[in-house]
Formats: sequence, structure tokens, C-alpha cells
Amino acid sequence: MTLKLYYDLLSQPSRALYIFFKICDIPFEKKIVNLKNLEQYTPEFEQINPFKKVPVIEHDGFKLSESIGIIRYVCREFKVADHWYPSDSKHQAKVDEYLEWQHLNTRLHCASYFLTKFLNPLMQNRPAKPEKVAEFESRMSNCLDIIDNIWLKDTQFLVGNTISVADIVCACELEQIRLAGYDPRKGRVLLAAWMEKVIEATSPYYQEAHKFLNKLAEGNPPQNFNFKL
Repeated sequence: MTLKLYYDLLSQPSRALYIFFKICDIPFEKKIVNLKNLEQYTPEFEQINPFKKVPVIEHDGFKLSESIGIIRYVCREFKVADHWYPSDSKHQAKVDEYLEWQHLNTRLHCASYFLTKFLNPLMQNRPAKPEKVAEFESRMSNCLDIIDNIWLKDTQFLVGNTISVADIVCACELEQIRLAGYDPRKGRVLLAAWMEKVIEATSPYYQEAHKFLNKLAEGNPPQNFNFKL
């Protein structure tokens, strides 16, 4: 059975799935959906995902969107090392605890800041409102402090001392805000050390997935990089 991954590496959850599939040696067919060209809104892609978002998988005709649902499905359908998404009920529940928490915390606050500070001004060709940026930055900063002070207080990774899918999902969200000029590691010792561990544990695929983002964050976008309205 063929597993197809529809993705764009500018998308945080797309990168998380890309890294996860690669590090677990899960064979998949690459189906790139160019977000900056608004390919997610084409009639062809709408047949794949009526929600018009990436990532999406198609597995022998079965289609599934939402990255967390995809992760859980793939862990059931493919041979994956147990530490990524443990079979033990209690250990799995702890991974799920973060995966559920992050929807209204890491993902919400990082994505809101990224949209307000970077993406919306870029697409609308007008500056961000400083008061809105400050508001969303404050919420995001508080969330990052919780990761630093609570989730990573006594462990090497988010859920114990072994890497899990939770770490990949979280790290990809944190990388995104670098595009808006925010360094999540600054002033957060445990979080900074944890990100290095995640990179090391998923190398070279982590670097591969973030190659384009790194160029943008460093102020070196390709000459043809622009978002259509």
C-alpha cells in the first residue's frame, strides 16, 4: 500500500510529519503543495482535503488530515519504535497529554504570533500593529516559559528521558517563530538544551526539513519568494 504525504515544509505540522516519517524509515510518496502559490485552494487539492490545509495523507485510498491524527494512525499502521508513541497505556497517555495540551497552547500562541508579526503583514503588504504583536508575544512567551519551567523541569524530553513524537511536534512550532525574529531559546536554558537534543536525535532530517526556513530566518529568501493574495 502506498502512503502519500501532501505537505509544504513552510508548514509546522508538515515538517513534523516529514521528520517523523523519515526518522522512522516509513516509505512515502512526496506530494508537495505550494502554499505560497495558494495550491491548497485549487479544485484538485480540495478533492484531497476539503479543509484546504496541509498536511494530509492518502494511504491506499484512505485520506486523513490533521497532523496529530495522522501521527496516531501511522503509529498503528506501520512499524515504529515504541518510544515515539508508546504502546504502554500510561506512557502513551503522557505523550497524548502534551499532544492535546499543545493545541490551545504551543500551537495556538506560536501560530498567532507568527501570523500577526510576519505572515499577515507580508500577505497584506502593510505593517503589523505593534499593540497586537505585543499582546500575542506576551501570550506566546508565557507558553514558552511553561514548556521551560514545567514540561522540561525534571526530564530530558517533554515526556520523560526518551524522545517522542511530542518533541518533534513542539520543536517544529518553535522553529516557526524565528521567521518573525523571535528566538525561543533566549533566556530559556532547559528549552535551549532540549531543542539541541531533538535536533541531534532526528538528524539529518530535522536540518533537511528546516533548510528553507533557516534561509528565510537568516534573511536570505530566494529571489522568487513571495505570497500571492
